[in-house]
Amino acid sequence: MPTENIYILGIESSCDDTAASVIHNGTILSNVIASQKIHEEYGGVVPELASRAHQQNIVPVVNQAIKKANIDKEQLHAIAFTRGPGLMGSLLVGTSFAKSLALGLDIPLIDVNHMQAHILAHFINEEGFKKPPFPFLAMTISGGHTQIVKVSNYFEMEIIGETIDDAVGEAYDKSGKILGLGYPAGPEIDKRAQLGNPKAFKFTKPKVNGLNFSFSGLKTAILYFIQRESKTNPNFINENINDICASIQYTIIGILIDKIKLASNQTGIKHIAIGGGVSANSGIRQALKTGETKFGWTTYLPKFEFTTDNAAMIAIVGYLKYLESNFSDQNVTASARLKI
Repeated sequence: MPTENIYILGIESSCDDTAASVIHNGTILSNVIASQKIHEEYGGVVPELASRAHQQNIVPVVNQAIKKANIDKEQLHAIAFTRGPGLMGSLLVGTSFAKSLALGLDIPLIDVNHMQAHILAHFINEEGFKKPPFPFLAMTISGGHTQIVKVSNYFEMEIIGETIDDAVGEAYDKSGKILGLGYPAGPEIDKRAQLGNPKAFKFTKPKVNGLNFSFSGLKTAILYFIQRESKTNPNFINENINDICASIQYTIIGILIDKIKLASNQTGIKHIAIGGGVSANSGIRQALKTGETKFGWTTYLPKFEFTTDNAAMIAIVGYLKYLESNFSDQNVTASARLKI
């Protein structure tokens, strides 16, 4: 199959961001995201509101992505879309739109696993960002997932560790809620952590065998700690907010680094990549860079715009699948719990 001038449209609608991207031979031409601010007042994503907003956003977002790429829709070679995992109502909007557009343009349809896409975002052609060689370990960290994945090639991936309860993003958001911070709380905790003492307060790391994670016990420990301290000092949170955030972040990063270190030791793989919304966290990025000198790792940190849910990562997977003629048919359905 010729590889010159291949244009792929990627569509992402797994949660509360409607996104579209056009990729040309592995290079992003456009990457458009419409975020939904309405969920902030509820402290979390409301599925019904999310799917309704996707219906309103998807046509203008796709249209803008094609316009920004400076191409006509007739130049597209295939439509790639997020099949899952994610919120079912949101996925259905993207899936049905992608199927209709592919049918209308008479071009191939390509379904994409959202979690694979977070990993394969590292293969977007981007100046200054190196691509990991196979095999490598990928740690996918987001509001809904915490996984360690052994990546043998583009489409051969094995989960070797995952959370048994809350995802790391949930741990950030629930801690933020306890502290009275807004949603999502991760960026705010990260920002405040840089101003505080990470060893001001000690939280016990959950003991979980092997490469699996657990964050629910940490969340409970933080809740009890705040309740106890606030009883004796009602202003405890306000007076110590930066130190509390720094201590929470220090503990969470410690849990993640301990597990990826164990995974590296067990597999002998020294190439470590991260992906997902929480991979934008400055403390995690710094800890991984420190691991390069401490443990002999080579680390791969995604560009910030490819950390949160975006369609560029869907488009690159679509491109890689297109090269292998790995297409879907019109009977493909969305799957809320799709596995890697």
